[in-house]
Amino acid sequence: MELTRRHVLMGTMATAVATGVADFSRPAHAGGGSRTAAAARLWYLAPATAWPQALPIGNGRLGAMVFGGVDEERLALNDDTVTAGGPHDPVNPAAHDALDEVRRLIFEGEYDQAQALARTDVVSKYWEMCYQPLGDLRVTSAGGRGEVTGYRRELDLDRALVTTRYRRGGVSYTREAFVSATRQCIVVRYTADRRGALDLDVTLDGPPPVGKQPWPAAPTESPVWTTAVDRAGDLLMTGSPSPLFGVPAAIHFAARARVLATGGHRTETADTVSVRGADEVVLLLSSATDHHDDRPTPEERSRAQIARTAGVPYRRLLHEHLVEHRKLYRRVSLDLGTTPAAGLPTDQRVDQSGSLDDPAFAALYFQYGRYLLISSSRPGTEAANLQGIWNERVAPPWQSNYTLNINTEMNYWLAEPTALPECAEPLVDLARGLAATGARTASEMYGARGWVAHHNSDLWRGTAAYDGPQGIWPLGGAWLCLHLWDHYDYSRDVRFLAEIYPLLRGACEFFLDTLVPHPEKGWLVTNPSVSPENSHHPGQMLCAGPTMDMQILRDLFANTMRAAEVLGVDADLRSQLSEARGRLAPHQVGSAGQLQEWLEDWDMTAPEPSHRHISHLYGLYPSGQIDIHDTPDLAAAARRSLELRGEGVDDDGWAVALRAILWARLGDAENAHRTLRLLFSPIRHNPNALNGRTYYQIDANLGGPTAVVEMLLQSVGEEIRVLPALPSAWSEGSVRGLRARGGFETDITWRDGRLATAVLTSRAGQRARVRTSDPLAVTGVGRGRVTRPEPDVVEFPTVPGGVYRLTPA
Repeated sequence: MELTRRHVLMGTMATAVATGVADFSRPAHAGGGSRTAAAARLWYLAPATAWPQALPIGNGRLGAMVFGGVDEERLALNDDTVTAGGPHDPVNPAAHDALDEVRRLIFEGEYDQAQALARTDVVSKYWEMCYQPLGDLRVTSAGGRGEVTGYRRELDLDRALVTTRYRRGGVSYTREAFVSATRQCIVVRYTADRRGALDLDVTLDGPPPVGKQPWPAAPTESPVWTTAVDRAGDLLMTGSPSPLFGVPAAIHFAARARVLATGGHRTETADTVSVRGADEVVLLLSSATDHHDDRPTPEERSRAQIARTAGVPYRRLLHEHLVEHRKLYRRVSLDLGTTPAAGLPTDQRVDQSGSLDDPAFAALYFQYGRYLLISSSRPGTEAANLQGIWNERVAPPWQSNYTLNINTEMNYWLAEPTALPECAEPLVDLARGLAATGARTASEMYGARGWVAHHNSDLWRGTAAYDGPQGIWPLGGAWLCLHLWDHYDYSRDVRFLAEIYPLLRGACEFFLDTLVPHPEKGWLVTNPSVSPENSHHPGQMLCAGPTMDMQILRDLFANTMRAAEVLGVDADLRSQLSEARGRLAPHQVGSAGQLQEWLEDWDMTAPEPSHRHISHLYGLYPSGQIDIHDTPDLAAAARRSLELRGEGVDDDGWAVALRAILWARLGDAENAHRTLRLLFSPIRHNPNALNGRTYYQIDANLGGPTAVVEMLLQSVGEEIRVLPALPSAWSEGSVRGLRARGGFETDITWRDGRLATAVLTSRAGQRARVRTSDPLAVTGVGRGRVTRPEPDVVEFPTVPGGVYRLTPA
């Protein structure tokens, strides 16, 4: 197929094409029919020719990348539990006896010797297991030849629907694809405006072979699979992922496709279902694995999923899908204004992002991130990994694992403030699983109580130190505990707090047993550890008490003490944690005025001054230990560190997103906006607006929206900050539905760069403290009940369900 310049022009002119399917639900924040809802689309004037151009759909468990081809449609398939290898014990059996010597060498400054010993006797002999693709659903259009005109494909974020349209041979063709969360099936519908015009051949393939791979942890054996048409006329593909590191493949998978044709006739061969002369064709695809349960079998479960769906009319399937998706998606709306650039195809907006005046793209990117989280993380599914759920490689970059030293956490930073707490439930389940395996690691590796997780994990919940000496970072589980606390703090759900409290307590018990006094300073420090992935001297990462460790432990101990107080338990533990917290190594300011990354002032001589990680600024975000209002001197040191670190490595989009967030926390609106635009650059994003030109990772797509949130609303401790870093480029706009700690929801409108109104809804009846750049008047509170501890801060009591309007005084 060839798309000419004339066809592209025609497609540009015809950007608003009716879908033929009604919108069935419009909740309060939907903005149904509004500028923001209409603009929430990624659209293109040519099919995808490669995976980075295809469009993602998913229901948390089952995902696909839709290519929108004319002669052949390809859906690249993923199931969230298709992972190489199987359960294994990653603990190095020599680790327990070696750790004391490693600690001694580190305290004595013998870092090369410490790393050499750690590499052989502490680090796991395994790497993490690879997340692998399920396969491909391919649909070849056997009929229709000639010139293609009016081509357009789009992903409608509000409908979670990919639509492809074109005209060929005098016939207009339409194709729609979505993944149903209620039916656990992919649904694809083919229609044409001429009866009998659909001639299709459908096949179902498994994962590709291994081939030559650049990754040291790549499998050497390919997945095994077969496809056949079964007795019911379904395409049935069954198989197993690759074995890895001597661990046999433990997963068995099944994918099933059913072809439902209206009109025409159908034929079958051994591995193909063909339809000729049909008026409409609906394809249903289901998948299952035996990861959680081998009874019923994956084949039986995939058959049951199809059976529950096949008799339901397409319009009802779509209706159910829209209702379920919009329950989550429509909770938040964002309008940052629009310019003519918003009328360009999405790939052109990405390519020209450095020169376009396009505030609407930031709003689109924000909602795209929310869409991706909804599509890759739902209650009952696995947590979103480095690629969410979308992966085409049997040996993906970094195994498409759970990298716990920032990337997994960044995936979920937007969940609570953008009203997607259900999407964080898989992360809570991940923490629970890691706590179970991590208890064995804590005991076998450290001789400690509680539980620990190091910097990487996978479907099998490995918690030992993978990936060489850089993997000896025992704070991964402790950081996840911040997300457990946040899930409570945004809702104030005491029942949830009681459920996860044992995880908080267990994480604390591990560090109470393993923290050691610094031989010179007397501070309690971690040893061995690293400042994630960064070397303090060439080839040397291992150290004692890096700044990030101390910050995470301050939060872990403080949040656990607060949780125990709310629940009325563990008074003795609270006392122990308070004493230990007071002895942790403090923040230090170095010779360049920077916040030190390590106990020693090594920052200015470290071999990678522009390193992608800025781990020691955890205290600024996501924590609130460093704050421009409460700790201005430390905030100034953090700012200096951010300046020294620079803008981030070209293809590490997540590192740029992090920098934008940090600038916002510092109240620097223009630097935050400038950095956000750097994130949108085509050197970091593919035509489908997914991050990573060299290697795709989803973390930037989920971290970038967090930067937008932090520019518009910050929730630090007990304080809500309205428009704390509003850039001049967003001089007029509104956001509705953002959440803040304490159980608050906010709607904000601004004009000429100043707050017009903010509406605060209290769900938990907590006292509100709100900071803005202007003095505020508050309505909805009784006379004399509003206090002003600072000129730009108001405090007032609230009641559950209370609505409070804030306007410039």
